[in-house]
Amino acid sequence: KTTQVKGKGVPDPPRFPLAESVAQWRDEGRVAVWLHVPILQSSLVAVAASQGFAFHHAEQGSSTLTLWLGEGPSRLPGFATHQLGVAGAVLDESTGKVLVVQDRNKTINAWKFPGGLSNPGEDIGDTAVREVFEETGIKSEFKSILSIRQQHEHPGAFGKSDMYIICRMEPSSFHISFCQHECLQCKWMDLEELARTENTTPITSNVAKLLLYGYREGFDRIDITMREFPAVYTGLFYKLYHRELPESYKNMT
Repeated sequence: KTTQVKGKGVPDPPRFPLAESVAQWRDEGRVAVWLHVPILQSSLVAVAASQGFAFHHAEQGSSTLTLWLGEGPSRLPGFATHQLGVAGAVLDESTGKVLVVQDRNKTINAWKFPGGLSNPGEDIGDTAVREVFEETGIKSEFKSILSIRQQHEHPGAFGKSDMYIICRMEPSSFHISFCQHECLQCKWMDLEELARTENTTPITSNVAKLLLYGYREGFDRIDITMREFPAVYTGLFYKLYHRELPESYKNMT
């Protein structure tokens, strides 16, 4: 059993009998306490720390501290371990050209696919659609996942790991109107040229070669597709990404 203490019900430090509460929770057999502190009552953090609480995470308006009361090392789950970045490889199949950008604030002006960080609660494909449009002005549709990169100790992830997903996208508009605050250049480049150029990053080069292979031999050879299923939690759904299954296997009972 755990105890949640949160919201406006948390009293000010002089009236907060935390030591007595912790003793009571121990007597009740509680194994952990989650303490949610509104930002305007942050002076409570020092009081909690004196009783053994430690930070778990913080959001814009509050911080969450925990205290493990059970036996042995804490078994409480940690906070987020990764951030998620998503890029869109937008391929015009009629011309064999792919949409690429050069970031304005990078030390190396290499060609890459437009993309950025996913927002909380945002699906992978929706992030790709949004980021492509925000950076280039091109409207596109999510078709599949091409690659997933995991990097630990990412310098922009505050000590967390970084997941970077590149999606195959199909354009529905073609006139570029790129964001000059984020991008130095943006253009449609021949896919084979991108696969061969040295003016790019290793991940872009390798995914360009993968995309070229799919373009020539069939995207079914490279696509990681998406299907939606009901979750075990009532009323919720999740998206499962996997290699395409033949219909005979999809419908097995």
